Amino acid sequence: MALFTGAFFVAQVSLIIVAKPFYAIFCTSCVPHHENPRIIVGKVVENFYAILRDFTELYKNIGEIRRNNMSSNIEIRRICAWCKQEFIAHKTTTTCCSHRCANLLYKQKKREASIKANNQIVEKVIKEKPIAKIRDKPILTITEAATYIGVTRPTLYGYLKRGELKATRLGYKFLLKKEDIDNLFNKSIEFKIPVRDKPSINDFYTTAEVKEKYGVKDSWIFHIAKEHNIPRTFHRGKTYWSKKHIDDYFAKKAPDPEIKEWYSTQDMQEKFGMTLTAIYSFVSKNAIPKKKVGIMVYYSKKHVDIAKGLIAPEEPKYYTIAEAMERFNLTRDQLYHYVKYHNIPRIKVGKYTKILRAELDKFFEPPKIE
Repeated sequence: MALFTGAFFVAQVSLIIVAKPFYAIFCTSCVPHHENPRIIVGKVVENFYAILRDFTELYKNIGEIRRNNMSSNIEIRRICAWCKQEFIAHKTTTTCCSHRCANLLYKQKKREASIKANNQIVEKVIKEKPIAKIRDKPILTITEAATYIGVTRPTLYGYLKRGELKATRLGYKFLLKKEDIDNLFNKSIEFKIPVRDKPSINDFYTTAEVKEKYGVKDSWIFHIAKEHNIPRTFHRGKTYWSKKHIDDYFAKKAPDPEIKEWYSTQDMQEKFGMTLTAIYSFVSKNAIPKKKVGIMVYYSKKHVDIAKGLIAPEEPKYYTIAEAMERFNLTRDQLYHYVKYHNIPRIKVGKYTKILRAELDKFFEPPKIE
């Protein structure tokens, strides 16, 4: 309070000092009229700066005076809760010796609280598990028995159908004794892994026969055999390859039988003025079908011309709903289910829905076992 009273007094005195010269300019009874006004203004400025210096010194001392008045004078010996070092505290609630130790202690408490909350959630989930509820029940329902064994309901019904477990019907429920389930596991049965007999391979190609039939080199045969794990055997210095596996591999690589016309690389160079590098990049980018005859590679003429813009691409063919129902002997609901569930492409033409013919044919084609 004394601090602010002193400041107020200084302000009053300063106001008088600053205002007096101005008053002298306009009052005829205070000072002689022959005094120069410039001198009076200079005094005003000088007095103003003097007052400003006084206020500056006073402002510098305010913080120190306030700290001295507000800080506690008591000294308490404490042990830091984080670093365990002794320090002097001025409040009974101080637990750490520094701001750094206080931050580290706070973070540790937050981590411990988070871990504790997580552990409580885990314990709650474990307590609420179904197995805990049926642990002491002598009689179990189908669902409880499946949970107790750790299988699904259909699997448990399979045990009942095969007579491995017995159930009693009571109203609309089937009940099982837990004792019967425990006895089921007391019967030890020798476990054997079923072994599938691999079919023997009796038909083979020699390396020369593969080269002659498919027009490939020795190195290529060994390369594809290693990459695709094609069975082989040696007999009297010759290598024999499984005929079925070789035929299956080249059948997958066979060109589309509907493609009748082909370009060779030389034809494309002459017609389009392309280099070999440009041709390889072009066919790769546009996924042009190709076939290999010996060392020669041919590309589908139709697909190349479409990619070059020489001919327009064919419009995809579609089934109407009625055509698809008639062809595959389906009801409308069945057809819609297959199309929606298997995501078969379809379009809307006016008020009619059409289904992509190629995809629907592929879906309904008979399965193949390779």
